[in-house]
Amino acid sequence: MPKKIVRPNGFAPKKARAMGDMNVTPFIDVLLVLLIMLILAIPVQTHQTTVDLPTDKPCPQCVLDPETNTVFITANDELLWNGAAVTRDQLRTQVAAASAMEEQPLLRFEPAALASYDTSARTIALIKEEGAQTFAFVGNAQHKDFGS
Repeated sequence: MPKKIVRPNGFAPKKARAMGDMNVTPFIDVLLVLLIMLILAIPVQTHQTTVDLPTDKPCPQCVLDPETNTVFITANDELLWNGAAVTRDQLRTQVAAASAMEEQPLLRFEPAALASYDTSARTIALIKEEGAQTFAFVGNAQHKDFGS
């Protein structure tokens, strides 16, 4: 008689065994709830930073002379245009207005003896960027005894 072959039945119920893997679904659910609570708990931005934006209007106390204008830097690194205190943006506007004139006025650059080199260099770059063609350094005699 032929030998009977027994094949395992994949559809037959198996004996219940303890599962060795941990169920992570509740853990993930708790993490998602905590994440949503954290997102909702972040405060809304209530502070603001004010920024002074440049204007195209020249300063009211600044006067544009059609012949000669002086840019002076004080020892405290304050900018003066023909004796009136100006900001960098106002100086930029004044130099641009002077450069736009048909016959450009002479821009005299006069830093104080103790003025910052960085401020002086930035001011010269500003004047150059605005297209000033007639530019002169004045008051260099005060620097002749430098370091002595």
